[in-house]
Amino acid sequence: MGAIYELNSVKKAYAGRTVLDLQSLSVERGEILAIVGPSGAGKSTLLRLLNFLEAPDGGELRYKGVAGATIPLELRRQVTTVFQRPALLRDSVENNVAYGLRLRGQRDCHPQVQAVLQRMGLEKLHRAQARTLSGGEAQRVALARAVVIQPEVLLLDEPTANLDPYNIGLIEEVVKEIHAQRGVTVVLVTHNIFQARRLADRVGLLLNGGLIEIGATASFFEDPRDPRTRAFVRGEMIY
Repeated sequence: MGAIYELNSVKKAYAGRTVLDLQSLSVERGEILAIVGPSGAGKSTLLRLLNFLEAPDGGELRYKGVAGATIPLELRRQVTTVFQRPALLRDSVENNVAYGLRLRGQRDCHPQVQAVLQRMGLEKLHRAQARTLSGGEAQRVALARAVVIQPEVLLLDEPTANLDPYNIGLIEEVVKEIHAQRGVTVVLVTHNIFQARRLADRVGLLLNGGLIEIGATASFFEDPRDPRTRAFVRGEMIY
């Protein structure tokens, strides 16, 4: 269906240290792309660029053919991120989930919010304050807040790290549902190769800010070309 993101010679540095140096990366419209790699590989930085929270220091990032610096607000609002540590408002669960819709000027959003709360198993917590939630509940609220606005692109930054199996399973089910039903493009960054294998159409290995290898999920895990990829998927890489 064509690329929704195109990155060429993209670099990002902090305090003089290069944390991302991508020669080329395309994200295909409607795919689930998993980016795996150890901590500090540049995965979260990549997501911040894809969500336009930061600009590259060099190179070019295009979204739907539009260069990053000139992407208008209506296109930026098509992209949303669920972070590993969700930043929830000091408010009720219901108001947290409704927040994005209200920012977009939608006043009567109760039906959409209730439907998402029910799907995420949060309907009995709709009046609960965010500060009282467990880690798994808070992450489900963050995902519900992202899903309810019906984004075209969903960026997931270690969305199930340190969660119990029930919450991991529920979050993965919802991600697969919205991808199948709406054709949402999903970019998942994780160090969990098992989750990447369960969810992704394609997988790429990011190491020291560079993209080592990318390919269809089956071939990435079963027949990797690069020895560093083989070491990573076999659990042999020491970092």
